[in-house]
Amino acid sequence: MAKVELPYGKEKVVLEVPDDRLQSVLVSELHHYTPEGSQIELVRKAIENPIGSDRLSSMAKDKDKIVIISSDHTRPVPSKIIMPLMLEEIRRGNPEADITILISTGCHRETTRNELIEKFGNEIVSNEKIYIHDCDDESMFVKLGILPSGGELIINKLATEADLLVAEGFIEPHFFAGYSGGRKSVLPGIASRLTVLANHSSEFIADPNSRTGILEGNPIHKDMIWAAKTARLAYIVNVIINDKKEVIYAVAGDAIEAHEKGCEFLSGLCKVKAVSADIVVSTNGGYPLDQNIYQAVKGMTAAEVTVKQDGVIIMLAKSSDGHGGDVFYKTFKEADDIKKVLDTFVSRGRNETEADQWQSQVFIRVLQKAKIIYVSDADDETIKDFHMIPAKNVKDALKKAEEILGNDNATVTVIPDGVSVMVVE
Repeated sequence: MAKVELPYGKEKVVLEVPDDRLQSVLVSELHHYTPEGSQIELVRKAIENPIGSDRLSSMAKDKDKIVIISSDHTRPVPSKIIMPLMLEEIRRGNPEADITILISTGCHRETTRNELIEKFGNEIVSNEKIYIHDCDDESMFVKLGILPSGGELIINKLATEADLLVAEGFIEPHFFAGYSGGRKSVLPGIASRLTVLANHSSEFIADPNSRTGILEGNPIHKDMIWAAKTARLAYIVNVIINDKKEVIYAVAGDAIEAHEKGCEFLSGLCKVKAVSADIVVSTNGGYPLDQNIYQAVKGMTAAEVTVKQDGVIIMLAKSSDGHGGDVFYKTFKEADDIKKVLDTFVSRGRNETEADQWQSQVFIRVLQKAKIIYVSDADDETIKDFHMIPAKNVKDALKKAEEILGNDNATVTVIPDGVSVMVVE
């Protein structure tokens, strides 16, 4: 009997599968990579050797207002390591700099103080200026022009008022932007809801280049690059992490060049070949990415590539924060026919996109390929409202999958961390 550990919240659960039924366990080589130093050493070395730019300390000289864009509570960015080193580097060049940390929530809920402390540590939260972006606060917006997509670029004015705009973040495979990190700090990170909606239009989500690991020809990425350049994002520190959320690689420097270097490194380690199976088990890599159903769609897209048509996906995501989006939830709760919902999305123009439509569109695409059994702490009715089948543990889920398929010898492929791999056909 094969036993596979799966991340679930802040814990691990074990899946048992008969050896003759287990087709493959798809894991990123990231988890086996031996870094060339400690986490702090890696980030410090990147800062000392920027790609395509001067050192941050030099860039900070004579700058009055400096804004550091930082990710929110939904991303496992090791800010306790990155942020102190960025602050140190800035003050090395300009001890009197007026620094604001701008939390890039995108269209997510506000990050709580406790979440900020967990992210940065009490010292930074108590002593630094921190502002949490709100995509609906029109008093904080500045219009900067028209995106290649035709939508308006509207971003937080704190970024536009900065003499130097920089960002921290991490790079992982992203299910429609190709990769996270870099330019995403601006769009969707600190953009208005209207701007995010235009960029995440049904046309772009449906584009075959809007997929995991693809930047070339990706219309969503093209918008994001334009936004970052227009906002004058001058410098980034981005890291790549393993399954323990530890830094194994870091890049710093020009927002475009450094990000591309990080994506190149990541791509070399996390591409895995799809191994077709009747049942595919996936996760969202545990906390913090598996806090809600909305985010869990990402891990499902890894399973989507390798599950057989009309097969079963077993998705593990603790979902202690519920569904993660009121509009997202309402879309599925009120839908008798998800195909009609998809048709409605596709009929909308770029500037008619509605909240969370992109996530719903991708989710429907997955639902059209396979049944989804959802293992979580969320209540059963909520899971059913999303047209999924609830299960409280992975053993129960596997039994339900066999019953759905009418085959207790159904083949199984396991993806222990669905957001850290790029599954390719």
